[in-house]
Amino acid sequence: MRIALIAHDNMKEEMVLFTIAYKSFLETHHLVATGTTGKKISEATGLDLECLQSGPYGGDQEIGALITKNSIDLVIFLRDPLTAHPHEPDVTALMRLCDVYKIPLATNIETAKVLIHGLEPQYAGWRVITRV
Repeated sequence: MRIALIAHDNMKEEMVLFTIAYKSFLETHHLVATGTTGKKISEATGLDLECLQSGPYGGDQEIGALITKNSIDLVIFLRDPLTAHPHEPDVTALMRLCDVYKIPLATNIETAKVLIHGLEPQYAGWRVITRV
């Protein structure tokens, strides 16, 4: 599975703590991260990941491009909803692409935990049942 990891500045420490907690799961997957987030994760965990540009310098758009090429299966984007971001249109476009291409997207830590637990091997046989 190819997992993209992104975190706004005020959320980077939370992302690092998340990746430390779920290192044994994450190290079995291909990880892609925006520049600064990836550097911090790598330094703290030793996880092998592909670092793209920093978000404001096009990293969000690079991940969006990977989504359109079916090269991303899951996005964990810890957003800071209380701070304005000059690259907000890029963030919105990335979230839109996740919807268009049906890519699971976690924008907060609790949703990220639920997605990870849902992907653990013991849950692989579970199926989502929807009402018609």
